[in-house]
Amino acid sequence: MSNMNLTNAEWNVMDCLWEKAPQAGREIVDTLHTRIGWSKSTTLTMLKRMTEKNLISCENSEKIRMYSPCINRDDAVKTETENFLNRVYKGSVSLMVSAMTQKQALSEEEIRELYEILEQSKTKPRP
Repeated sequence: MSNMNLTNAEWNVMDCLWEKAPQAGREIVDTLHTRIGWSKSTTLTMLKRMTEKNLISCENSEKIRMYSPCINRDDAVKTETENFLNRVYKGSVSLMVSAMTQKQALSEEEIRELYEILEQSKTKPRP
């Protein structure tokens, strides 16, 4: 699912399901009400739409609807990051890192982690 573009609302639901799946609709309603103040009808509408888009699956079990994610978090994060990078920084990782480090000083630990990431990327084959 390479053209997956989750809306902010869909991310809220997916985060809920990535934390624990399957989950009953009632659990998701309660969680999203607590976290972001969604009403029951808003959550149920989102669950229906996301099921229709094949982002999540719905199984009926003893009159309880159980929901599970159809996409994994890593794939969604990679796609979202790629879309953000292309949209905002024209695909340039160095431009993004430069912009981020100009706004916020990096700790020694963060700098070390970035060096490690860059070193590892040298050995990875390009897609």
